[in-house]
Amino acid sequence: MPVTQKLLLCVPTLPLAIMIVAISVILSVLGLFLVKRLVPHQKLKSHNDVAGAIFGTFGVMYAVLLAFAVIITWENFDKISLNVEKEANCIADIYRMAGGLSDPMKSDARTRLIEYAKSITHEEWPVLAKGEASKHTSDLMKGIWALYSSYAPKTETERIFFEESVGKLDDVSELRRMRIVDSSKGIHPVLWVVLLIGNAATIIFTFFFGSENFKSHFIMTILLTILMALILFTILLFDFPFTGDVSISAAPFKAMLLIS
Repeated sequence: MPVTQKLLLCVPTLPLAIMIVAISVILSVLGLFLVKRLVPHQKLKSHNDVAGAIFGTFGVMYAVLLAFAVIITWENFDKISLNVEKEANCIADIYRMAGGLSDPMKSDARTRLIEYAKSITHEEWPVLAKGEASKHTSDLMKGIWALYSSYAPKTETERIFFEESVGKLDDVSELRRMRIVDSSKGIHPVLWVVLLIGNAATIIFTFFFGSENFKSHFIMTILLTILMALILFTILLFDFPFTGDVSISAAPFKAMLLIS
């Protein structure tokens, strides 16, 4: 399990946000005081024009990278949420289409589908937070496939319903595989390293601006640090869609059980 996912799993959202912001602020304050203690502000002030130009270019580059990371994580979260709804809808469709099959196939299929949806909700969803899958849920899916594989439609109407059901069942299997993979797949560690280095470099850059009003410099540095920390926290929060307090719920499957 990635370190970032373990953080989301073990630490509640609010304490995690406070921890990240607090550590960032403490480090930036220590760095600012250290630079101000070692280098006189008059000497730093003489380089403000050059430092400002470099900081402006660097800031734009890092802002683009941050925006890219935020958009990617948000779009991925939204896409996975839609896939979960589609998976639940496919199960509901198969349940309805079982009505076009004769007994005992009709009742067996519906019983297994309800059991499968309950297993996803009560057994698989909790372990998705760890990036894992439920073996019992997998066994239930294999049982549903075995049931449909052994059935031979008796009429043309049954054949139509059966073929549509098998197509939907294939979609359910694929969407489940995607859901399991997505539960443990976050931002690549290399990108996290670049984001953290860029964050640190941006804040450190502010230490080397000379200002006679240290209080204003101090406040601006702290505000920038808080903003940067919150952006990184937002990326972390949406990085693993099934982990943490802000995660995709099993509500579509619960709704499917209510209407079936």
